[in-house]
Amino acid sequence: MKVYLIGVGMGNPDLLTQEAERAIQCSDLLLGAERLLAEFAGLNIPQKPLVKPGDIAAALADWDGEQASILLSGDIGFYSGAKSLYPLLDGYEVVSLPGVSSLSYFCARCRIPWQDVYSISCHGRDGRIVSAVQNHEKTFALTGGAFRVERLCRQLADAGLGHLTAWAGEWLSYPNERILHGTVAELAEQKFENLAVLLVENPHPIQPEFQAPGLPDSAFLRGKVPMTKEEVRALAVSKLRLRGGDTVWDVGAGTGSVSVECALRVPEGQVCAVERKPDAASLIRQNRDKFCLSNLHLTEGEAPACLEALPAPDRVFVGGSGGELRGVVAAALEKNAAVRIVVSAVTLETLTAALDMMKRFRFQETEVVQVAVSRSAPVGSYHMMKAENPVYLISMENPA
Repeated sequence: MKVYLIGVGMGNPDLLTQEAERAIQCSDLLLGAERLLAEFAGLNIPQKPLVKPGDIAAALADWDGEQASILLSGDIGFYSGAKSLYPLLDGYEVVSLPGVSSLSYFCARCRIPWQDVYSISCHGRDGRIVSAVQNHEKTFALTGGAFRVERLCRQLADAGLGHLTAWAGEWLSYPNERILHGTVAELAEQKFENLAVLLVENPHPIQPEFQAPGLPDSAFLRGKVPMTKEEVRALAVSKLRLRGGDTVWDVGAGTGSVSVECALRVPEGQVCAVERKPDAASLIRQNRDKFCLSNLHLTEGEAPACLEALPAPDRVFVGGSGGELRGVVAAALEKNAAVRIVVSAVTLETLTAALDMMKRFRFQETEVVQVAVSRSAPVGSYHMMKAENPVYLISMENPA
């Protein structure tokens, strides 16, 4: 049997390509969402209103025709059910026909080029709209379910982004199509249908001043709270081996300098800074606000007790454990056995405790690095090197 995966665009059949129209007309069976099938009710072709990939695959298995077409909204390569269908269609002759995506259609309506638009899906899930908008000049979001346009705009406004320019559209391609243009705060006061789209422009997105980790110490508000110095911080962040969507714990976060560096490098992830001292927690908030990092969250309390409420980590940095290193490591491993942990030690006792953790929890990949930094300091009209205290960075991981 030949099976066509057809992107039918927004729903208006006028958006179909001629190739897709011919495939539909020659099919023995049409499958897809009811609203998509309704446009082809006059073709006198058997239809089955199915959406779940497993149900579609089962219907094809029970069908003895020669050609079936699966109708999918928008384009088959843009947040489409086609991705889940492909593995279920082994044994069929599969032909994929693209359609007009909501992204390209909406940007055309708004007269906005879309080659540099960052796209996310908030349809029935939290797509981290604030982080996306803060970090990109143009952000496009599919909306729906609990995360409709007005709710996303309210989140953006609460994060101080209500002044940004935005466009929202619903019923795209249909006669009752509606597109609104205004500020994020203005759109937050409107009501939108379940399936709608949102485009937000941010002319000044957050960008790390430098592409490599190691922001100058002077970039942070410090007070009298200890802070991981920039050379050690750069190496520590490097040893964490961060990925864009990681969840990171920074235990004993101090001023939050490591948390900030990590948050800048995981825009689609989140960083959980953990700190027990009130004055340090205050500095973390100030540094978070200075860098406008909505993906940096502060937890005040004693570790490991307060770690129970945190999401499972992909990476953990321990800058201070208050003598509870074993509990911190155990809590991280309980939530994710493949977590990568980097411990910063300035005393031999902490180093010894970290080495004990390597053996006690039988980590497969381990490494210990000593960092000895010297900085130049003026002595009269000359300069001499002044040594900082050596720091040990202990990395440990059980690969998945």
